Amino acid sequence: MPIGVFARCTGLTASALRFYADSGLLPPAEVDPVSGYRYYGADQVERATALRGLRELAMPLTAVEAVLGAGPRDAARLVDEHVAKVLGDAEAVREKAVSVMSSLAHEPSVPIAVLKGPVLADAIEQVLTATVREPGMPVLGALRVEATAEAVTLTATDRYRLATRTLVPAEATAASWAATVDGDELRAAAGEIRRSAAVRLEATPHACLLRTADRGDLHCRLLAAEYPDHRAMLAALPEPTTRVAVAKDLLLRVLEDRLGERITLRIGRDGLTVPAPEADPPATPATPATPGATGATDTPATPGTPLAAATTLTAVTTGRDLDISFEPTTLYPAVSTAVGPDVLLDLRGPGRPVTIRSADHGDLTTLVMPVAPDHPA
Repeated sequence: MPIGVFARCTGLTASALRFYADSGLLPPAEVDPVSGYRYYGADQVERATALRGLRELAMPLTAVEAVLGAGPRDAARLVDEHVAKVLGDAEAVREKAVSVMSSLAHEPSVPIAVLKGPVLADAIEQVLTATVREPGMPVLGALRVEATAEAVTLTATDRYRLATRTLVPAEATAASWAATVDGDELRAAAGEIRRSAAVRLEATPHACLLRTADRGDLHCRLLAAEYPDHRAMLAALPEPTTRVAVAKDLLLRVLEDRLGERITLRIGRDGLTVPAPEADPPATPATPATPGATGATDTPATPGTPLAAATTLTAVTTGRDLDISFEPTTLYPAVSTAVGPDVLLDLRGPGRPVTIRSADHGDLTTLVMPVAPDHPA
């Protein structure tokens, strides 16, 4: 086929095809010796399309040639290596840009607090489980950091979950500070933070600086968009009407077997019962949030085995009997990130946020929204 037709078939321009022919990556099947016109075969379309895709990844010609000449496994490895390099370079450029912007502002960084590195890294990763990537709302993928002389509080929300953890600084200043920090950059920095005994938190107009003695300075961008008014939502929460304390591992085992279905928790005098999924109708998510004790027989399900009609876990329950349902992808992360062997659920009735925290370590708290049990999907 003539070069124009081949260009339309592959998405490459005629000038790009001439360039790739001259570089040896995609020579034409035939060249008319008199006119010099180039002709391509249908069997070259696949290679040309792959070539275009690789170049759209900003892959240099030498790497493209290596990928096109490799087998499927080696080709995939080479593409992965290239993507990792591009992402690493982009992260370095973004961090440098934040540093340059801070220096252009001619404003020194303001010391906020000194925190233990491993503790801060754990808190960042735990709280970031309540984030989400949503076009037009980058703050839902970010971390809200609020610092006072007494504490540093990390908060994240995707409007259906809200996770918060409060840290006591090893050193604090009298300055109060609050900002929304890029979640992806904090997530990427968590490894370096974890390997540092202490991290000094400082602030500039454009960045949160995480200074370490042996790992260097880490820059995380600040987002200018307004963060959801989570404090107003927390202040408006009514007191719990039902409370459940249950072993975290046992509850997680049951949830893991039900991850494909809506999960219902049935709280009563017999403890905490999780009915079989077949017994429950499908549900739709609720409106998003801005964001005497008895025991029962323990019959947890083993992952990968058929579930009984209901699974009852030994639990300490107080307050009203209650049936409440959740999306598994909302409930499971809140339970799995809790610190300690037991979790405490504070419930306020259907349609109200449920507070999930560790029974022994209450500094990590997650609020999750239930789903409406009486609406079809």
